[in-house]
Amino acid sequence: MPKRARDEVMGQIKVAINGFGTIGKRVADAVDAQDDMKVIGVTKTGPSFGCDLAVKKGFPLYCTFDDEGRIAAFAEQGYDCRGGLSALLAVADIVVDCAPGKMGADNLAKYKAAGVKHMFQGGEKHQLTGLSYSSCANHSENLNAEGSRVVSCNTTGLSRTLVPLFEHCGSLKVECTMIRRAADPGDSNKGPINAIKPVLKVPSHHGPDLMTVKPEIEINSLAVAVPTTIMHVHSIIADLPEGHGLTTSSIIEMWKNRPRLIVMNGVENRITTTAEVMEMARDIGRKWGDLHEIFVWEDGVKLIDNRLYYFQAIHQESDVIPENIDCIRALMGTEPDWEKSVTKTDAAIARYYGL
Repeated sequence: MPKRARDEVMGQIKVAINGFGTIGKRVADAVDAQDDMKVIGVTKTGPSFGCDLAVKKGFPLYCTFDDEGRIAAFAEQGYDCRGGLSALLAVADIVVDCAPGKMGADNLAKYKAAGVKHMFQGGEKHQLTGLSYSSCANHSENLNAEGSRVVSCNTTGLSRTLVPLFEHCGSLKVECTMIRRAADPGDSNKGPINAIKPVLKVPSHHGPDLMTVKPEIEINSLAVAVPTTIMHVHSIIADLPEGHGLTTSSIIEMWKNRPRLIVMNGVENRITTTAEVMEMARDIGRKWGDLHEIFVWEDGVKLIDNRLYYFQAIHQESDVIPENIDCIRALMGTEPDWEKSVTKTDAAIARYYGL
C-alpha cells in the first residue's frame, strides 16, 4: 500500500495547502471544519499580514520555496516557519494548490517528485492534470486519481444548474454569457474602471471548461467584464429536447431540491441585484461573507416551449470552496457517493461557523 494511502487509513487525511491567499485561506477553514481531514500546513511566499491568520488558526506555516534565505525571512519578522515546500509535502497525504496562476506546471513537477496526491484550482488549464472535478458532475471519475483540478467558479456555477437538467432530459444545448466581475475585492491593480470589456476570445473558456466534467452537454459561452468586484452573473439559454416534460415551476422545484443552490424571488424578497445577494450572504454568517451556493432569481426563470431562460449569480471567491473538500475525498477514495460527501462537507462547515 502506498505511503499516502497508509496515512489516510490510520486517521485523518493530512492536507497541505500551497498558497494561503484568497482561496487558500478559505480552503484551510473548510478543511479545518471536517472531522476526516486536517490542515497539516500552509505556505506563504514570505512574511506578510496573511501569516497572522495562519498563526491565529494554529496552521503550521511553511515557505512556498525551499530557499534558505526566504525561509529565514519569516523568523526575522517573528514567524515560526517550519521549512520550505518540500518539508511540507513530505508530511502530507494530499496538497491543494492555491498558488497564483501560471505556477501550475512547476508545482505539479514538485508534487509528483514528492509522491503526493494533488489538486489545482480553475485558474489552471484542464490539460495540466488531464482530469477536472465538479462534485455533481463527475465525482466518481475522480475516485482514487493521483491529481485533478477543481473547475473555476463560473464552471462550478454552470454545473450546479445544468447538470440536473441534463440528468432529467438526457441532452442539452446551451448558449450563455458570463457577465464577469473585473477584479476581486482585494485586487488593486487590474480591472476596467469605467469600461465594459468584452472577452474577444470566442467562445470563452467557460463552456469548454464545463465539458471537461460533463462532455455530454453541448455548450458555447461568451464573456464580458464589468466594473464591479462582488459577483459574476450568468445569462443562460438552454434548449431542452422534445418531450422533456418540464415546466418553469418543475425546473424551479428541481433546483430548490439540489444542494448548493439558492432559488429566491427577486422582486418579492427585494433582492434584485448582486449587491443585495451579497448582503444576504453576509447575513448567512459565514466568514468573509462567503456564499457557497449559486443564487438563481426565481422570477428570472422562464421556459417557453423547449427553450429555457434564466439568470444566476456566482460568488467568485467562495463557491468552489466546498468543492475542494469533496475533491479531496474523491482523490483519497474515502467517499464514493458525491451527495454524501456534499452533505458531510456542508454540515461540517455550518457547525464550524455556528450556523
